[in-house]
Amino acid sequence: VQLQASGGGLVQAGGSVILSCAASGFTLGEYAIAWFRQAPGKEREGVSCISFGGGSTYYADSVQGRFTISRDNAKNTVYLQMNSLKPEDTAVYYCAAPKPKTLRCARWNRWNKENDYWGQGTQVTVSS
Repeated sequence: VQLQASGGGLVQAGGSVILSCAASGFTLGEYAIAWFRQAPGKEREGVSCISFGGGSTYYADSVQGRFTISRDNAKNTVYLQMNSLKPEDTAVYYCAAPKPKTLRCARWNRWNKENDYWGQGTQVTVSS
């Protein structure tokens, strides 16, 4: 089971980036999927979560209205569209899936690297 986040890079404040989370070794459509981020010296933060079918989405207050999570289960991929980026959005972004399999985003903020599926991150740097 592998999750791979991609799409990060350097962007100016106010710009946009779209991240992708691709899965291999399991069917992404059978899982709720979440995005987390961690900036240097800061705790990991839950950014967004999407239920297995995409019908329910959740966002951290810090990104509400600027970020949009979506998924294409046919492509085994989840996306995070990030708009109106701010320097404080600079972080490594990770996608994660719950273990055991969970269809909905119950307690998604508690998912962690030790107990759940966790992909390699992608760096997003927002310059002011």
